[in-house]
Amino acid sequence: MKRIFLITILIFSTLSAFSFSFDKIRFFDEKTDTTTINGILSKTHEANFATPNERVGFIARQFLGLPYVAHTLEGDNEMLTINTSQLDCTTFVETVIALAYTVGEGGTSWRDYAKNLERIRYRDGNLDGYASRLHYISDWIINNSSRNNFSEVTKQIPNASNITKTINFMSTHRDSYKSLADNDEYAKILDVEKRFVSHQYPYIKKINIRNKSTSNALKDGDIIALTTKMNGLDVSHMGLIAIVDGVPHLMHASMKAMKVIIDPLPLYKYLNNSKSLTGIRVIRLNQ
Repeated sequence: MKRIFLITILIFSTLSAFSFSFDKIRFFDEKTDTTTINGILSKTHEANFATPNERVGFIARQFLGLPYVAHTLEGDNEMLTINTSQLDCTTFVETVIALAYTVGEGGTSWRDYAKNLERIRYRDGNLDGYASRLHYISDWIINNSSRNNFSEVTKQIPNASNITKTINFMSTHRDSYKSLADNDEYAKILDVEKRFVSHQYPYIKKINIRNKSTSNALKDGDIIALTTKMNGLDVSHMGLIAIVDGVPHLMHASMKAMKVIIDPLPLYKYLNNSKSLTGIRVIRLNQ
């Protein structure tokens, strides 16, 4: 009798936890999103890739041609937005990582994916309001790396160097963020930014990307953050490395093309064509 009681408690606890998690989810289209996620998880499991990078590269290519749409995470209340039909540069990367991470730990359901998306997108893996989202990529990298979700490998790439910047773009452009009209959320963002005064982080200058030792060290499926010279901001764009004929290209949700593409320009040319971009940071999934 005691054993049955304990099992009942465990089942009830599991269902309660799932119910709470489900209440936090905002789908673009529940049937489409869940079907897409389950389908990609199944295909990736069947492919049985040898490395996390191979898995990431395969999953990313499932989204080629998908429309670029900005600001899909914004709403009146912060929720775990799941949208596999419209992506911007950040949600493209987060969607791919969460799917790849789910496969790596043996998950097969969109519910497993939802848990991992929250794990990657929010501070310490816990959605707790607008400011709990890891808005700055430096913050995103540090927080996820501390939980062993992925690792930054920029320093391991030949010709890496460091830069020091104060990251405070959101507070200095408060009017650009609807949620920062709330004084409590604004105060929380200010608190986050205090950690990034004169923040030093590694990057690879765009002039070095064409260097053979540097380009050869980049792998298909690497996650890259494109650093910027904009005041108060560390990273202005994200994507993944796609190796085409031995040359690194940027696979990304492109505002210019208005869809997810493998950019026709080699990565070094893409970077050199932008006056505001300064280089890249490189991240790899651990499992």
